[in-house]
Amino acid sequence: MKFILLFFSGIVLHLGITPVQALLHRFEVRSSSHTRLCTTKSMLTVNGRFPGPTIYARRGDLVTVDIINLSDQNITIHWHGVKMPRYPWSDGTDYVTHDWSRNSVHGAIVILPPKRETYPFPKPHAHVPIIIEEWWNSKVETIYEKFVSSGTDPDPSNAFLINGQPGDLYPCSKQDTYKLRVEFGKRYLIKLVNTALNSIMFFKIGNHNFTVVGADGAYMKPIQTDYAAIAPGQTLDLLLEANQPPGRYYMAARIYASATTIYSVTIPATAIIEYVGNHAPPLLPSFPEVNDSAASIGFTDKLKSLGNNADVPKRVDETFFYTLPVNAMPCTTCTNSTRLFSSVNNVTMLLPTATDILEAYYRGINGVYTTDFPDFPPSSFNYAYIRYNAAGREWDPIRNRRSCIGV
Repeated sequence: MKFILLFFSGIVLHLGITPVQALLHRFEVRSSSHTRLCTTKSMLTVNGRFPGPTIYARRGDLVTVDIINLSDQNITIHWHGVKMPRYPWSDGTDYVTHDWSRNSVHGAIVILPPKRETYPFPKPHAHVPIIIEEWWNSKVETIYEKFVSSGTDPDPSNAFLINGQPGDLYPCSKQDTYKLRVEFGKRYLIKLVNTALNSIMFFKIGNHNFTVVGADGAYMKPIQTDYAAIAPGQTLDLLLEANQPPGRYYMAARIYASATTIYSVTIPATAIIEYVGNHAPPLLPSFPEVNDSAASIGFTDKLKSLGNNADVPKRVDETFFYTLPVNAMPCTTCTNSTRLFSSVNNVTMLLPTATDILEAYYRGINGVYTTDFPDFPPSSFNYAYIRYNAAGREWDPIRNRRSCIGV
């Protein structure tokens, strides 16, 4: 089954509010041909567009999306970030019940305030979805099959994109670079979405600062900055003032990776902010280093909610401590004789043979799962990196500065 990912950007969509307006969208999921980096390939898209269409709605609106599957594969749509109270069913486990097609099937959902409400920041003159993406010259199905059979990380992408285009710094791309025309003195609310598979991205705009006013569907205390760091699946709301000398400036996205050997593509994806009436050569911003962890963590540490004081319980009844590493374990059928396995407190997933866990829970079926999951790791060890001890059949901690990947 194919797994399709769309994104929520803006204010949290609360169900149960009396609809102000009923909106209807039609999504046709089908294969279409697209060319990037001088390479043409067929891939799944929504309505033949890459990225897919943007849904605009106001908080309280009722949005209906008719999805017609015209592909030759079963699909499921994932509405990333949309709250669905009392609906716990999920798409299942990655690469077990589905493989991902979010590389080409994704789009933004922009939720605006109701007409009688205002933003807690200066009103923007326009909303601009900016979607960071990845491009593989090979079909993603081929990439998927290779890394599943080999047990290693998937091949890195050939390029990063902004709104579907690599930009001026990549071959065969300059003529299609995305351009945003702005007027001096006006404000623009950028809805930044990171659809990259695993990559945290730095985002900058040449010669411009901007104000972070929202993240993941919630208002934030305003942060004035000259760059942003955005994780996969995350959204940020950036308020941009067109206050620089009229000209052309690059907006750009480049990868952050603490282990730079994993990724071969460090060329920024670029788009152009073009002031009305000026067509001078664009200016490229300077980025933090690819492995600048302080810049990535420093940005995230600044994000603070604008919400009211929460009534947080001060008494703690239970304490849990979970470790979530990804490490290599022996695999006799894999190309490298090992396979990447994730674990939580030394427990790895055992695939169900007949009934899935959630169904067993709701139907009261016994014998499918146990309730003795450990609240703490079985022993203390270096949680940053662990290896498999084949002789002892247990996790053997070692000292290493390599960071593990959270799952």
